[in-house]
Amino acid sequence: MNPGRRDLGAFGERVAVAHLEAKGYRIRARNFRCREGEIDIVAEDGDCLVFVEVRTRRGDAFGTPAESETAAKERRLLTVAQAYLQEHPDVPPNQRIDVVGVELSRDRLLAVQHIEGAIADRELA
Repeated sequence: MNPGRRDLGAFGERVAVAHLEAKGYRIRARNFRCREGEIDIVAEDGDCLVFVEVRTRRGDAFGTPAESETAAKERRLLTVAQAYLQEHPDVPPNQRIDVVGVELSRDRLLAVQHIEGAIADRELA
């Protein structure tokens, strides 16, 4: 990943954290890494552990940030979430995977779209 994309992604993650905290989420981890991959944010929403994938886009030439989530990325997220659960047995009883899409123009934030349970109908535990 080139430095410009890395900076864009880091900015999107900061926006997503601020958005989640404003909604009352408690951030447990950022950029959790394991051999299976990485998950951007791990948070708690009441009695639910939430794995958050942040998708940041500048412009809409390639669709919205949330539309960039592919089946392969979903499988990777599920695998990384399961690895997190194995490493951290002290988690809330419920889990889900959300996607936060951050849309930017050249010089400003356009929108933050939070899709709760974006990757549904799958078992994490």
